[in-house]
Amino acid sequence: MNQHQVLIAKELQIKTGQVAAVAKLLNAGGTVPFIARYRKEATGLLDEIGITAIRDRLLQLAELDKRRLAIISSLSERELLAPKLHQDLQAATNITDLEDLYLPHRPKRRTRSLIAMEKGLEPLARAIMAQDQRPLAPERFIAPDKGVTCADEALAGARDIIAEWINEDPAVRNELRRFFAGKGLITSKVVKKNREAGSKFRDYFDWQELAAKAPGHRLLAMLRGEKEKILTISIRPPEEDALLRLRKRYLKGRGLAAKQVELAIVDSYKRLLTPSLENELRSKLKEQADSEAIKVFADNLRELLLASPLGRKRVMALDPGFRTGAKLVCLDEQGKLLHFATIYPTLSANQSREAGKIVNDLCRQYRIEAIAIGNGTAGRETEAFARGLKLSPEPIITMVDESGASIYSASETARAEFPDHDLTVRGAVSIGRRLQDPLAELVKLDPKAIGVGQYQHDVNQTALKKSLDDTVASCVNSVGVELNTASAELLTHVSGLGPVLAQNIIKYRDEHGPFSSRAQVLKVPRLGGKAFEQCGGFLRIRNAANPLDGSAVHPEQYRIVEQMASDCGGRLLDLMENPQSREKIEINRYVTATVGLPTLNDILAELAKPGRDPRTTFTQFAFAAEINSIDDLQPGMKVPGLVTNVTKFGAFVDIGVHQDGLIHISQLADRYVKDPSEVVKVRQQVMVRVLEVDPQRKRIALSLREG
Repeated sequence: MNQHQVLIAKELQIKTGQVAAVAKLLNAGGTVPFIARYRKEATGLLDEIGITAIRDRLLQLAELDKRRLAIISSLSERELLAPKLHQDLQAATNITDLEDLYLPHRPKRRTRSLIAMEKGLEPLARAIMAQDQRPLAPERFIAPDKGVTCADEALAGARDIIAEWINEDPAVRNELRRFFAGKGLITSKVVKKNREAGSKFRDYFDWQELAAKAPGHRLLAMLRGEKEKILTISIRPPEEDALLRLRKRYLKGRGLAAKQVELAIVDSYKRLLTPSLENELRSKLKEQADSEAIKVFADNLRELLLASPLGRKRVMALDPGFRTGAKLVCLDEQGKLLHFATIYPTLSANQSREAGKIVNDLCRQYRIEAIAIGNGTAGRETEAFARGLKLSPEPIITMVDESGASIYSASETARAEFPDHDLTVRGAVSIGRRLQDPLAELVKLDPKAIGVGQYQHDVNQTALKKSLDDTVASCVNSVGVELNTASAELLTHVSGLGPVLAQNIIKYRDEHGPFSSRAQVLKVPRLGGKAFEQCGGFLRIRNAANPLDGSAVHPEQYRIVEQMASDCGGRLLDLMENPQSREKIEINRYVTATVGLPTLNDILAELAKPGRDPRTTFTQFAFAAEINSIDDLQPGMKVPGLVTNVTKFGAFVDIGVHQDGLIHISQLADRYVKDPSEVVKVRQQVMVRVLEVDPQRKRIALSLREG
C-alpha cells in the first residue's frame, strides 16, 4: 500500500482502502462532486469534504516528494548524501523536517561561520564545544595571513561556527519551534509618525497576546496594519526562557570554554534562530488564519449561491438611483430581456406619478409576477415607491443584494450577452435574474466580487481561488443544470466539462436546437465518454422523452431503473409517479459488484422526487417601512434584517438603512456560541434588537438575545 495513503488514512481517521479508492478515481479523471455522488460504494460513503481533504493532502505530499527528490539530487551531486541522512530524508513526512535535515548541507553564501572555517578555526570551535577542561590556547590559531590577528579574533570566529552549529541542529530547532508556537507573544506597536493615518488600527497600537490563542481575524488585521506601515509586529517568546533551554542543552561547566559557548548561544539565538523561527511561526499562523478566513468565505459563498430561487416567474427589476433615475427592465420566465426604460420615482411628485403609470402599464403588459429592487443607493426609497402603487394583481416586491452587479455589467460576459445595451441595463437584468435564480446568475461573477468574505485580499490568493472554485462547483452540481437553458458560465462548473466543452455545448445547442436527451450530448465536439461519465448525472432535460433525463439518476444506472419498472409490471413513468409501484421494489435484488445499497437508495429517493432542487422555498422579505436611515434607529427597537456576512466574531445584518449592523458573537444567542455559523447563515432572515447606534462612525450594534 502507498505510504502516503497510509499516512492520509491515519490523519483523517478513515480506512486506507478509502484513500486508495479516492486516489484511483482522481487519477482516472474523476471530479470531487462525481466521486461523492456516484461512487459511494468505492469510497465507503465519503462526502465531498472528505474527498477534497484526500485530494488536497495527496497534492501536498506530491509537492513534498518533489522537494525531497530535489534535495537528494543536490546532496548526491555534491557527494554529501550519507546513508543515515538519506534514510532520514526518506522518512520525513513534512516540509519542515525535510528542510531542517537539509539546512546544514544547503549551499550557503559566505556566512560568518564559513569565513571562520576558511580561517582554520573549526578545531578551536570543537575544542570549545567539548568543554572538557583542557586549555584552549586560542593564540595557537593566530594567523595574520588568514585574517586572525589575535586570540580574541580566534575566539570570535570559533563562536560564529558554534552559533551556526546550534542554529542548524534539528533537535534544537524542533524544541524551540514548539516553544515559539506555545509561548510566542504577538506584540503590535504603532509607527508613531503614522498614528493619525492609521486610526482604524488603533485597537492594535499597543497590543500583546499569546500567539497560540490569537484568533485568525485579529492576526490578519494586525498584518494588514503592518503592510500599510501603521504597525510593527513581532512574534517571539520570552527571551530568557528560550536561552535557558539552550543553556541546559549545551553548557557543561563554568570554565573559559563554557563562557565562550554561553556567548555563542546568545548570538545564535538572537542573530540566527529567532529571525528564522519567528518567520516560520508567522508563516504558520498566517496560513492558519488564511485557512480559517477562506473557510468562512467559502461557507458564506455556499449559502449565497444556494439561496432560495424565486423560480420561473416574470420579473420586473429596478436598479435604483436618485439623479439618474432607476433603470427598469422586464424579464420573462427564462430571464430573457423583454423591455427596458428609465423612470424617476424619487425626484418629484409629478415624476413619481409618471413613473407609477409606467410601472403599472408594464406590469399588466408583461404579466409581471415579482419586482426586484437593488439594495444600493435609493433602494429603500424605490421600494417604498413600488409598494405604494398597490398594483393589482399584487406582485411579490423584494429587495435584492446587488453586490458585484456593476462588475458583471462591465464584464466580457455581459457585453457578449447584451452587446447593444449599456451598463445600466445589464446591471438591472442581473438584479432581476438574481431573484429568479441566484446560483445561475452569480456564477457569472468572480466569487471575490460577491462581497461575503473578510480580509479576502490579505489571504493566500491561490488557496482562496481553489476553495471558492470548489464551492461553486459543489453548489452547481448539487442543484443540477438545465441543459437547454444554462449559460456557458453555469455549464463550465459542471463536473467533467470546463470552459471549452461548455462553449461547445452552447454552440451545438444554437445550431441544432434544444437537446432531446442526455445521450445527445455525446454528439458535442470533443465531449467524449469520460466527460459524459462525469457530467451526465448533473445535466437535466425538462420534459425529455426519457423522464430519467430530468433527474439525478446517472445514465449508467438507467438499466437498473428500467429493470425495476419491468419487475413491477409497469412503465418507467408509473414508477416515478406512483408510490405504490416503488413500494413493490425489493431493493436487495439489484445489488451488484459495483452498485450497492447506497446507490440504490439514492435512486429510490430520486424516483420519488425526480430532479428535486435542494434549495429551500423562496420566502418574501421586507424591511421595516418606517426605518429608512441610521437616524431612524433607536436602542431597543426590534427590526427585520437579512444576514449579509458571517465572520468568526459575529454577523453583519442589512436592516435597510444603507449601513449593515453587527451582531457580535456574544449577542447571537442566550448561550455560549463558539462559532457564529452555528446560529446564522448568509441571507437568513432575522429579527434583531438595536443595542447602540453611532451615526458619526456609522456603527450599529445589534442583538439576537432576548434581553
